[in-house]
Amino acid sequence: MAEPALPRDIVLLVDDSPEALGFLTDALEQSGFSVLIATSGSAALNIVDRITPDLILLDAVMPAMDGFETCRRLKANAAVSQVPVIFMTGLTETEHVVHALESGGVDYLTKPINVDELRARIRVHLRNARSAQSARVALDAAGRHLLAARGDGTVHWSTPQATRLVNAATGSDDGMEIVTSHIAEWMKVRAAAGRDAVISIAHAGQATLQLAFLGAIGPDEYLFRLTAANQHRDDVVLRQHFSLTQRESEVLLWIAKGKANRDIGEILGLSARTVNKHLEQIYVKLGVENRASAAVKAAHVLHEI
Repeated sequence: MAEPALPRDIVLLVDDSPEALGFLTDALEQSGFSVLIATSGSAALNIVDRITPDLILLDAVMPAMDGFETCRRLKANAAVSQVPVIFMTGLTETEHVVHALESGGVDYLTKPINVDELRARIRVHLRNARSAQSARVALDAAGRHLLAARGDGTVHWSTPQATRLVNAATGSDDGMEIVTSHIAEWMKVRAAAGRDAVISIAHAGQATLQLAFLGAIGPDEYLFRLTAANQHRDDVVLRQHFSLTQRESEVLLWIAKGKANRDIGEILGLSARTVNKHLEQIYVKLGVENRASAAVKAAHVLHEI
């Protein structure tokens, strides 16, 4: 029995030239790739709404929407934001190369395209993209509250746990915008602040989040660990005072901060049923009958420290 064929990598080819499309499609298919074709930037955007390619080859000079604007819009789509984009163009001035990279491209090929060079670069960028994706998946599976930012403070990526914690702690679905502004300010003085500096983020007049700088992981990519402000100290106090388990103390801490069960589940990565089970144990250990009484008792203990 024949072994099933491995799935082919999908390359989205975006070019308004029929000659270029024909030549490159033949070359890519002979190299073992599946090829999707778009003759304009808008057509490319429509395609990625339905299918996620593994790599995009993008002509820089096209009518209506040029490649640079197309790339910016592609990168704004979360589904393809991590897909590598290689620009193709006859433009060779340094400013055009810089423009391509600033738009989100990872590489730049000058027309006429050398097929052997094209194959080699595609393989390299596919391998790099898979390595980066594997690292993100590993971080997600580990439940880490991590995010990476660029030098201007914009968040390049974050684990789901970090995103949930930011939104829950700030009470907003756009909490990352708040984080971005704080990172941008810190970046301006990071040399003076030192590697071990911690960024505190306040919401409603109270510190809610802390970002610890872990180091640079790329030419313009900086890694941060995210925690709830004072969470560790408060966890310990509640755990010791009421003889709670670690998870029970974490749930009680967020109860004291006024968070609903759904928010607590999002922050801690728990189901609503699990949060309720922890609450039942917390009520017994605190000798109370409801969350309001539990919150009052927890707040009283925390205010004493």
